[in-house]
Amino acid sequence: MVRSRGERLSDIAVYLAMALLALVFLLPILWLLSLALRTQAEVFLGAARFIPEAPTLDNFASVLRDGGFQSYIWNTVKLSALGAAGAVGFAAPAAYAFSRFSFRGKGAMMLGILSVQMVSGLVILIPLYRMLDRLGLLESHFGTTLLYIAAGVPVTIWLLKIAFDTIPQSLDDAAAIDGLSRLESFLLITLPLAAPGLISAFILNLILNWSQFLIPFIMLSADEKWPISVAIFRFAGASSAATTQLLAAACLLAILPALAVFVILQRWILAALMAGAVKD
Repeated sequence: MVRSRGERLSDIAVYLAMALLALVFLLPILWLLSLALRTQAEVFLGAARFIPEAPTLDNFASVLRDGGFQSYIWNTVKLSALGAAGAVGFAAPAAYAFSRFSFRGKGAMMLGILSVQMVSGLVILIPLYRMLDRLGLLESHFGTTLLYIAAGVPVTIWLLKIAFDTIPQSLDDAAAIDGLSRLESFLLITLPLAAPGLISAFILNLILNWSQFLIPFIMLSADEKWPISVAIFRFAGASSAATTQLLAAACLLAILPALAVFVILQRWILAALMAGAVKD
């Protein structure tokens, strides 16, 4: 079918708008890269030169050799992975119940879970801080991980319910005929079949937790326990223009793992999110 001139112009306008939007998001990253490749002397040129005259990788090497940076990255990996695994582990049974059972108030409960996700963390962070203080869980990765899990469970329930909805109910019925209990059916049949959805939910939580700032900033004050997001913020507040290039290199190195995971697995993630959107 031959496309009209108006349709072609409309497509061009959409692509131009998307390119402009992408440029808006990429400019800060490109500016960070420009700073990270500069020598200390070139940093003081500011915006006068976007492309460094003598680009160097020494800043990245210095950051990677720093023991503190390695510790911050490890803390980030640990908190992000444990928080993501906990969110998926706690959300899976709830999502299974919403997918398989019919009960009064089911729709209202799903909307209630979604509304919890919309509440700003600032609203409940102080009560949570006081509760964790009374429980003796402040200044610990365990207490911080619990908050990561709590923050990720609502949206994970929705994601996993979509994954479970794509698995035919007839498989559960066949398992019941074979003598399997509901728990055995959930563990031995539903979870393996929903593995792509589980993995996608884990990856999405991992990416979100990687950039988490507010929770660890409030809960952790000891330097050796900070994730990289808090460490960079603290370092930025205490740094001078002489260390700007090192700060830029650290920022780029901090975002690269999450960015790489998303770029490599984006097709899988999107496929899992779209599962069940179209019914036969």
